[in-house]
Amino acid sequence: MSKIVGTEAGDARVTWYESERARLVLALGHGAGGGIEARDLQAVAAVLPGHGVTVALVEQPWRVAGKKMAPAPKTLDAGWRGVWPALAAPGLPVVSGGRSAGARVACRTATELGAAAVLALSFPLHPPGRPEKSRAGELLGAGVPTLVVQGGNDPFGKPDEFPDGAYELVGVPGADHGFGVSKRAETRPEQAVTIITDAVVAWTAALG
Repeated sequence: MSKIVGTEAGDARVTWYESERARLVLALGHGAGGGIEARDLQAVAAVLPGHGVTVALVEQPWRVAGKKMAPAPKTLDAGWRGVWPALAAPGLPVVSGGRSAGARVACRTATELGAAAVLALSFPLHPPGRPEKSRAGELLGAGVPTLVVQGGNDPFGKPDEFPDGAYELVGVPGADHGFGVSKRAETRPEQAVTIITDAVVAWTAALG
């Protein structure tokens, strides 16, 4: 079920994958280079409702409007704030999350919006080849329980590049920023997806 939600950044779209026995809502935003069709977002949306978690995939206003380029971070944050009342409407704790740029948005706004936790898929720790341009402060500043799921070959930050902090980190061996794996990798595509969903199922179960 999809619903258009007005925000100060324009109209966003929320697509719901409901659990019959929901105890949490997991809201996931997309990255700057794609939408909610990303393999990790779709996999989580398919699996988590069977484990008591309603999933809401959020399309930022720029994607709904058909634009090719993501706007500035402050505009992304405004879009996320605008959909939050709809995400909280079921009256359940809301886990804020997303992939790549969406993960950054979730981290930046978690405390302000009262998120129960943050799920960061493919957190872009730095631009490719620019480790000095670290965004670790956003991750470390989330202020709530946080799970990072990161590809072992992610050019935006490999698991061993992440600083110590109050968060959990799960690596997906051989996976790139989109959790794709090469034909030569020991990890098969279906295994990569299973690592992601198993990690999220276990982590959300521990949240309560």
